[in-house]
Amino acid sequence: MPDSTPQPLDRLAGRGRDDAPALVLRERTLTHAELRKRVGLLAGWLAGRVPAGARVASWAAKGELTCLLPLAAARAGVVHVPINPLLKRAQVAHILADSGAVLLMGTRARLATLEDADLPPACSPIDEADVFALAEAQGDHAGPSAHDPDALAAILYTSGSTGRPKGVMLSHANMWLGAVSVAHYLGMAEDDVTLAVLPLSFDYGQSQLLSTWYAGGCVVPLDYLFPRDVAKACARHAVTTLAAVPPLWLQLTDVEWPAEAIGSMRRLTNSGGALTLDLVRNLRGMFPQSQLFPMYGLTEAFRSTYLDPVLVDTHPTSMGRAIPFAEILVLADDGSLAGPGQEGELVHCGPLVAQGYWQDAERTAERFKPAPAMSEYGGTAVWSGDRVLRGADGLLHFVGRRDAMIKSAGNRISPQEIESAAVASGLVAEAVALGVQDERLGHAIHLVVRPAGDSDDPESGLRKALQKELPNFMQPHVIHWRDTLPLNPNGKLDRTAIATEIGA
Repeated sequence: MPDSTPQPLDRLAGRGRDDAPALVLRERTLTHAELRKRVGLLAGWLAGRVPAGARVASWAAKGELTCLLPLAAARAGVVHVPINPLLKRAQVAHILADSGAVLLMGTRARLATLEDADLPPACSPIDEADVFALAEAQGDHAGPSAHDPDALAAILYTSGSTGRPKGVMLSHANMWLGAVSVAHYLGMAEDDVTLAVLPLSFDYGQSQLLSTWYAGGCVVPLDYLFPRDVAKACARHAVTTLAAVPPLWLQLTDVEWPAEAIGSMRRLTNSGGALTLDLVRNLRGMFPQSQLFPMYGLTEAFRSTYLDPVLVDTHPTSMGRAIPFAEILVLADDGSLAGPGQEGELVHCGPLVAQGYWQDAERTAERFKPAPAMSEYGGTAVWSGDRVLRGADGLLHFVGRRDAMIKSAGNRISPQEIESAAVASGLVAEAVALGVQDERLGHAIHLVVRPAGDSDDPESGLRKALQKELPNFMQPHVIHWRDTLPLNPNGKLDRTAIATEIGA
């Protein structure tokens, strides 16, 4: 078991050898010594600009600023709020208002899409291209901090099955121990090179950075346009570690991989959805010398389980066992510990459990509760809402979700967000968004609607309205038009009947 003593998150800066590469940018490469210096410079500027504990948001593509902010904000004693660069102004406005962000660092084009009412009165927008120039002009450098590891370090916004995105509160300890755990069970070393293709606004995306830097390795951030760009980057940089979600893995297995990329790859990791048997076989065939790590996690507890690569060929559909610092209980419906082969809810205990939802005591109380009496860790546990069972061999297996969450192309999507946007268009009176199983996406988004009034081309109008309000990954793949929608005995839309009708 690795060292379980948490540290202030900013101590991850520059753990590698001074002259070893730490971050490969388009225009230059930062060594670990330079990474320490740049984190200190950015932290000094933040500490001089905003008060301790303030929320600072970023809304930009991968680059030096977005990669360094998790550590710099932690060193400055402020709370980082990374915003998915794919989100549009309505979602960004909600996150800014909900978090109370006082600073928004983003690309000029993204900032230009915001309307006056989207920015809270106390929130200042800053072009990301100006940030380091401002920091250098100020000239303050902050050294390694001595912050309480239990202090809040970041708020990651994630969609639930109902309502708008909610902010998951992560402490220094949550993120530090997450990095330690992943680096340990992946066996990462200082000569590892990680290609960071996942969004840095996700916990899985941030883990690409933090676990690599904990091990003293190097990160290559990449915003790719085509799957072949990923394969080429792996060859160009001799990448050893690649993390992805199932829809991306499907795309990557369809492209030609250079021999250099296959030869340097030590490990492939998957989360954000289960791998299919065919996909496991394809990846094992394409990368016969690489270790494949299927993983399961939830933002409220970072990561819960992983399957040892030596078991992938014989147990390809298993979730595996608990990662270091995680205790995974399977509770039957009566609250007792489920026996082997008995289905129950996955409950995660231990120091990786987040601090709850930002300014949302009601929803926090629904998911975060005192750990069950049989827990070895005690403290607070998170109820996942996922149904699993543990085999006689101790391996966990996923059964299904309790709520209506849609998981498409690795994104957690709230049906209610799509439904609200559809009704707000004025073209539909009622709407139900559902996920339908899809081999490439995980879930394809199907929107079932009842029209409001007459329109010559309601489909075109609705799609235009949704494209204006929602990011691309939330756009419905299929829209079903119905004259009436079924109701349940309580007079509410019967989601189960609608799902059955469309094969969801």
